[in-house]
Amino acid sequence: MLNLKYGYPLNFQQWLDKNAHLLKPPVGNQQIWKNSDFMVTVLGSNQRTDFHDDPVEEYFYQFKGNAHLLVWDRGQYERVHLKEGDMFLMAPHVIHSPQRPEIDSRCLVIERVRPKGESDALQWSCAKCGTLVRRYEMQLTDIVTDLPPVYDQFYATQEAERVCPSCGEVHPGRDYKSWHATLNATFPNL
Repeated sequence: MLNLKYGYPLNFQQWLDKNAHLLKPPVGNQQIWKNSDFMVTVLGSNQRTDFHDDPVEEYFYQFKGNAHLLVWDRGQYERVHLKEGDMFLMAPHVIHSPQRPEIDSRCLVIERVRPKGESDALQWSCAKCGTLVRRYEMQLTDIVTDLPPVYDQFYATQEAERVCPSCGEVHPGRDYKSWHATLNATFPNL
């Protein structure tokens, strides 16, 4: 009998149907195969204010609904739109925040397993000026289980620990709507 390390081909729609309940905010991700050289993740709708600093390339395929990446680049916020059907390959260390506000939005993300010693980071920045408020680095081994404790750590901080050192704006922590309202009021053309 054939011994396939990752099993026989799977029906992607059946996998989505079976795991839809796991694709919920704040991050909304689930990994398809474990213990391979690639992390193949399906992302659902989310509610995020964090930014990801990934040491490896990320391939995005927005196969249902629309989304965008909020990017911090050259001292300013930028937006990369991902329309249904779009593919995008992002270079390592692009500081980005995937935004999938549409209910049932779905994106397939493929990235390499992190080499030992290459850290990922999640960071939270000021919505008014972009200054870094908090950053947490980690050796990412499981994209589904390693991220929630970092979110919990940030959300457990006191308000005084979330004050922007540049402009004094307080990051609202878990309140993503407030953070995005401030961002949109400050940068209406974003």
